[in-house]
Amino acid sequence: MTETFGSYVREAHGSVNSGDGPQFNFYYAAEARLREQASRRPRAIAKEDRDHLAARFVPPRGMQHARNRLDETNTVLIDGLPGSGRRTAALMLLHDLSDAKGSLHELPDTSDDTATLALDTGEIGDGDRLLLDLSEADESRYIAVQSALSDFRDSLVRHGAHLVVVLPHRLGYLLQGELKRLTAEIGRPSAQRVLITHLRHEGIDPPRSELDGSGLTSYLPQLPMRDIVGLAHRIRRRRDASPADRGFSDWLAESLVDQRDQTARVAADLASQRDGRHRALLLSVALFHGATPETVLRGANTLLGVLSHPPDPTPRLDRADLHSELSDIGAEAQPDGRVRFRTVAYDRAVRDHFWTFLPDIRRQLRDWFDACLVEPSLAQSDRKEAVTRFAAQSLRTARPEDLSWLAHRWTSDRAPAHLVPDAAQLLALGLDDEQHGRHFRQQIYDWSTSTETGAGLRRVLVLVCSQTMARSHPDQALVRLHHLARRSNGVAGARARQALLDLARSDHRLYRRLLDRLAAGIAQGQWTEDRALFLELADPVRLMGYRSVRESLISCWYGVLRRPVESWAAPLARWLTAGEDLRHRDLVLRVLTAACDADVRVSGCLYSAALRWQYVGPGASRAETVSVLLRKINTAQGIESYPLAV
Repeated sequence: MTETFGSYVREAHGSVNSGDGPQFNFYYAAEARLREQASRRPRAIAKEDRDHLAARFVPPRGMQHARNRLDETNTVLIDGLPGSGRRTAALMLLHDLSDAKGSLHELPDTSDDTATLALDTGEIGDGDRLLLDLSEADESRYIAVQSALSDFRDSLVRHGAHLVVVLPHRLGYLLQGELKRLTAEIGRPSAQRVLITHLRHEGIDPPRSELDGSGLTSYLPQLPMRDIVGLAHRIRRRRDASPADRGFSDWLAESLVDQRDQTARVAADLASQRDGRHRALLLSVALFHGATPETVLRGANTLLGVLSHPPDPTPRLDRADLHSELSDIGAEAQPDGRVRFRTVAYDRAVRDHFWTFLPDIRRQLRDWFDACLVEPSLAQSDRKEAVTRFAAQSLRTARPEDLSWLAHRWTSDRAPAHLVPDAAQLLALGLDDEQHGRHFRQQIYDWSTSTETGAGLRRVLVLVCSQTMARSHPDQALVRLHHLARRSNGVAGARARQALLDLARSDHRLYRRLLDRLAAGIAQGQWTEDRALFLELADPVRLMGYRSVRESLISCWYGVLRRPVESWAAPLARWLTAGEDLRHRDLVLRVLTAACDADVRVSGCLYSAALRWQYVGPGASRAETVSVLLRKINTAQGIESYPLAV
């Protein structure tokens, strides 16, 4: 190697930022990174993503049978091999139903605040379209859901709602007999047709002859649906970056080169190269592929330190330089100054080999990655790519806890602020993973409800809940943001409250759900923050025609009106102003009056506050609003007004 093996960065002993300014910049960078990542994964349940999927969806075998089952019984259980597009098919079944009433949302797949309920009928609204993804459920969860499904389906029918469940194919032997009639098995759609459909939506209409003669006929059937979509995206990127004289055959060939399997070649190269320092350099190039020589060398040295590899006693000038060592492992510094392997896709094969065939050092690889990312000189672009590569290996080898551990560590009080975007990206990648997403949703719930979670991690959790989780699991994001808003102070608390309110206001169903949660919290009296959230969220006009909404509002106002007047006088003015409109006056004042519950003291405080509001802006409409309020208060207390005697 070209540097001595002496000291290594193993952990951060103090924050490198000197104030809130630089720290905030890193949170903005984290938000931008999450938005970019979300834009590349249109698989969420949000309507814009569903519209994107619907335009490119190729119905699989068995889709019509599933549609018939859903129409007849309001419920269908989707089964099929992993990689066949089960979740997408389930989403499209629900997407195709009428959206005139109710909403489309996914049922929680973690314990959250209803740990005792396998299925909560409170999640069902009139005309709702519900998705329950059990593809990665364990045995106990799968059995519990089946046991609760009968009562849940009865409630579905009463509400005119529909449910699509994605079954865990590996647990097919546990499916109860009475549910088999609700099952529809789907097969893979035509892989070539999926590719052609996605390409045409990118403005590429490939000649059929070039598709048939390019080796795709045997290659595509081996790929999961998501990888076929990824191939279409790579072809589009090649087209955008290619000279004008290149055509589809060139774009396809270059895209397929990226997918070549170099596994056997890497295994042979490592078998012939047993020197630890060369292997460390090999892995460093693979993880920091496209980085500077300094970054690659630092990574190799750090790995040797983490693994306690003995230093080379050979005098420095007697050893080969970095150029020579890179050449020995098939890499080079290219004209842009960045180090890459000469063989395409070799870097991915190296990473796969180390994580697959050296399982006993996976924890040390995590510690090595931690030490490398602590280094502040690593460029943001290099950090982002390295985080993506490390996360892919950890998730592929079923080590999601490595990402959780790093995210927690990188957001501690002692961690450098530049690690914030990296921590956020790790959690977002975990949430987006089909196999381990549930692990991260549960972990984030546990963090959001813990009093020991630090302010730095709370701020990152707000970001990933609002930018990533809310796209695919908005209900679970709302629950976590609510817990964070309750338990966070300062900047973290303000960001959590704003993100929670923004999410709740974005959808009628989420608005109603947060109102229900606030009503329960205010009634319990445990969280003072719930009252402030209610006063900021509650709209005196929105959905007031629904009795359940009015009941939640009454319950919330009941708790609020019994606090000091100055804490609710300003929000009350907004409600009274809405009551000036004759279209809304009756319901607005009915809610406020009912919240007094005929309590003379509370009613008096409400009426006094209303009088002050009237005097601030005199006018006939204000006077009439206060007069109607007084009549409703009197009626609630059993005081009848009598006409004057003649």
